[in-house]
Amino acid sequence: MGSTSTTGSASTFSGPDGTVGYVAVVMALITGVLHLVAATNAIQFSQILGVLFVLNGLGFLAGTGMYLSKYWRRELFVVAALYSLVTILALFPVQGWGIEAFYMQGSINPLAVVTKAAEAVLVGCAVYLYAAE
Repeated sequence: MGSTSTTGSASTFSGPDGTVGYVAVVMALITGVLHLVAATNAIQFSQILGVLFVLNGLGFLAGTGMYLSKYWRRELFVVAALYSLVTILALFPVQGWGIEAFYMQGSINPLAVVTKAAEAVLVGCAVYLYAAE
């Protein structure tokens, strides 16, 4: 959880306590923004898929805001890890069950690779922060 002010009144938002917290924030912002960007392409194929991309992106951004707020609790690290893991796994039923999930029209899809890598790092960060706190 982020550090709090020592002046007696805790601020609503503060930065993470350590490096792993900052890495988690960066990974969540990367995947959140990239899901919003990908929604513009996904909506061309399926309106439902486009909406799911938007909701997922907003979920990561909202989770980041929650993590940086005074309302964050240790148990939410488990929620963050599970949310990221489910998002990773959600790629495969839609795109295919093997390495082909990371390809689009015969070429590697950098958005898929970067978002899934960021989500995997976020899972690791969340588990670490849960265990460390």
